Amino acid sequence: MATVLSVSGSPSASSRTSRLLRHLDERLTAQGHDVIPLDVRTIPADALLGADFRHPAIVEATDLFARADGVVIGTPVYKASYSGVLKALLDLLPQYALTGKTVLPLATGGSIAHVLAIDYALRPVLTSMGAAHTVQGWFTLDKDITVHDDGSLSVAPAAAEALTQVVDQFSTALGRTPLLAVAG
Repeated sequence: MATVLSVSGSPSASSRTSRLLRHLDERLTAQGHDVIPLDVRTIPADALLGADFRHPAIVEATDLFARADGVVIGTPVYKASYSGVLKALLDLLPQYALTGKTVLPLATGGSIAHVLAIDYALRPVLTSMGAAHTVQGWFTLDKDITVHDDGSLSVAPAAAEALTQVVDQFSTALGRTPLLAVAG
């Protein structure tokens, strides 16, 4: 069983990105991984914007990255790049915080015009932080993510299938054959 840190880089409490990550966390948990969610928006802004490396929330986030075998990083795309709150956190982590880790980059956005944000904005940063293996990421359109009145989430079939594939590839890259794939 691997420890997976699932990081939502969305600044919004009602974010589709965060909800999608928590949905995918369930699949990783069912595959036997220990998943730790981290919503960057819950880290105090003064710690992030003031670059307070000693702030308890920054120290805790740094420790979570250090303990993880794999990291899922999800972000909404704004102006063809990842969110500012995610950038603020990544800037405060040690230079090689992802050394030896398998990373799955995910993004959400309103237009396919931003589909390359993972490869041109996020992946280079993750690589520069020492990620051992960055698996194929996935961009999901906002319109393909529906949050229902009861809080449940549904994903359009084609997007759901693609997300299942990238999550299973990530799980396999962590050194474990996905249990759900074997059972299927």
